[in-house]
Amino acid sequence: MSPSPPPPPPPGRPRRAASARPGSYDESLVDTELQAYLGNSPSRRIRRLRRLSPEERQRETETEALIALSLGFPIDALLPAEEAILADPDAAAPNDYIVVRNHILASWRADPRVPLPRARVLETVASSYDHLVAAAHGFLTREGHINFGVSATFPASPPADALHVPAASVLVIGAGLAGLAAARQLLRFGLRVLVLEGRARPGGRVYTSRLGGGQAAVELGGSVITGIHANPLGVLARQLGIPLHKVRDRCPLYHTDGRTVGTRLDRSIDLVFNTLLDHATRLRESLKEAAEGISLGEAIERLRRLYNAAKSEEEREVLDWHLANLEFSNAGCLSELSLAYWDQDDQFEMGGDHCFLAGGNSRLVHALCDGVPVLYEKTVKRIEHGVDGVSITVEGGQVFQADMALCTVPLGVLKSGSIVFDPQLPENKLGAIQRLGFGLLNKVAMVFPSVFWDEEIDTFGCLNKETSKRGEFFLFYSYHTVSGGAVLVALVAGEAALEFEKVDPVVTLHRVLGILRGIYGPKGITVPDPIQSACTRWGSDPLCCGSYSHIRVGSSGTDYDILAESVSEDRLFFAGEATNRAYPATMHGALLSGLREASRILRASESRVDSDHKKYALQKSLRPPDGILEDLFTEPDLQFSRFSFVFSSMTPDDPQSMGLLRITLENPRLEGDQKNQESAAEKEAHQKAFHLYAAVSREQASQLQLAGDDDRGRLELLCKDLSVKLMGYDNTCDTGNSLILSIQSAQKARKRQQRPKDFKF
Repeated sequence: MSPSPPPPPPPGRPRRAASARPGSYDESLVDTELQAYLGNSPSRRIRRLRRLSPEERQRETETEALIALSLGFPIDALLPAEEAILADPDAAAPNDYIVVRNHILASWRADPRVPLPRARVLETVASSYDHLVAAAHGFLTREGHINFGVSATFPASPPADALHVPAASVLVIGAGLAGLAAARQLLRFGLRVLVLEGRARPGGRVYTSRLGGGQAAVELGGSVITGIHANPLGVLARQLGIPLHKVRDRCPLYHTDGRTVGTRLDRSIDLVFNTLLDHATRLRESLKEAAEGISLGEAIERLRRLYNAAKSEEEREVLDWHLANLEFSNAGCLSELSLAYWDQDDQFEMGGDHCFLAGGNSRLVHALCDGVPVLYEKTVKRIEHGVDGVSITVEGGQVFQADMALCTVPLGVLKSGSIVFDPQLPENKLGAIQRLGFGLLNKVAMVFPSVFWDEEIDTFGCLNKETSKRGEFFLFYSYHTVSGGAVLVALVAGEAALEFEKVDPVVTLHRVLGILRGIYGPKGITVPDPIQSACTRWGSDPLCCGSYSHIRVGSSGTDYDILAESVSEDRLFFAGEATNRAYPATMHGALLSGLREASRILRASESRVDSDHKKYALQKSLRPPDGILEDLFTEPDLQFSRFSFVFSSMTPDDPQSMGLLRITLENPRLEGDQKNQESAAEKEAHQKAFHLYAAVSREQASQLQLAGDDDRGRLELLCKDLSVKLMGYDNTCDTGNSLILSIQSAQKARKRQQRPKDFKF
């Protein structure tokens, strides 16, 4: 492959105003397209590249540039962070580097199920560009653009060939997508990590509940993967082999009496809605800075009156539905959204279909948890930070100390002031927290005995006669294709979401059923009572205080950047969807922010390694507590003869899951006078067994189990053939603290899953 100048960028993608954005991306089609020019295996790709004509190589370079563009990279320029890694003359003429970088991105995206080592890239690029491959591959790996994930080939531990260096300790606050992605990446970088989570489960605002006797997976939090093209959540789904279901475009609208909104009226008001948004865009361009003090809702209403749009009651109800849909997209009332900046992230929007994940998003959450040490029900109340490190106090007074901390709590929690920062956060960060909006979206989830609605649709809407209630049960999502049951979820957005939390759930359920029976009763369809239902109260939840962020009047996209800044000389970092200017209010935005901060934390730890060795001593609060190994092996996952095993995976039978081996041995006997001179306590101690420990995989444990009944032979297999190092108690605790805490978390999680659950009907 010979680099050449990248092609000019394509015309900009038009902004889609409506939230129901039809897409054309198909993950399987992209697989096919990529394989068509990358080949079906690394060796085929190498052979093919060597025989490409100049014209074919140019076309391939253009294709790779478009893939890089879809991943957020400039098509013909460097990212600011890339400029620092290139030396002259490459920095002055970066075209060759850009082509190499795009080539690496496209190569990994062709098959993200396995790591892309630098050696494989070198086989496909001319040797004169080896230094560019090294620079680009190192940058993309560290920044989380390649070689991240949750499959067995991406464990939460450093690669076997990684250099052993003093490891900084990091406390991650919050086990949502941002916290878990960061923790997993930091563990792969070789740092020592512990996650503190206030809930009794991981995921944060991504919450898949099991209803209907545990048979149906119901999304009560983040649910839709918004734009699958280049989406990192799509990468995780491909790594795990989880199918995605495209949210189908057809979304019929119904009046409360069951009549379907006519196609002509539907299209007419859809055009009116988008035209009003276009006029609002022109208005802010003409007002310039004055637009910063005006809300989007005020602008739309004035424009509607100016152009005398949606005059009839029926037209106004349909327009209200579209406005409610816009409030749903932004988790905020239109009266709060900034006219100037409400859509500042549209230019970064990921293309492609919106998708459901089969079996629920918790499958991604649990995969991210695998191998990551998480302590649950640890609600953080105080964060002390300074140049010497961080100290975190949780509810109940327990204190954790580390070199650095990553705070991933939702913006709503920062707004509530429930966490005390000492010293106080900088004024500019406090200002950003105050200015940004944090809105609300609630849901009523219902599991029915059977599907009574149209099985060929995934969404349908219902109009409201009152403008103030336009967001109440305005949209229904059908999850029957992916949840394992007949599941409907009614959404509540805008002003209605605030009032929703004041109403008794029983009353709420009757209202929803009344709407459904009003729609389907006139069609002769009986709507049964649900088997089970659940109502969310995200605004009343002290661990989130809302749903997701938006740009309120007086705020701007810059506030997202301010919120993402570290403090105390890179001791305290921040991640979460509200710190991601390009992808706020999305699940993938949260995950990407975690990868971003993992890279920043790694750089900060490396910058201090020569000047502050003291910080690399693992703080006492991060060491496994005394007696933890005895507790772990109380109920081993596997045991035979002298060998006992415990594993860190939620499913201990996973052959790739890591765990601890304990070998029980007898103390050597003392002979002669030395034995007779022992005290009673010493004799009792020598009669006890002692233990040796080692980190092993489930696959290695199975090999030992099948090696016969000779323990001596098993030990020889373990130490010689498998090259496993045996350690004593103290060394195991010092070097394996992350694995130990991960096993402890997995054991607790398994016990929670085994508890009988009480469900509300």
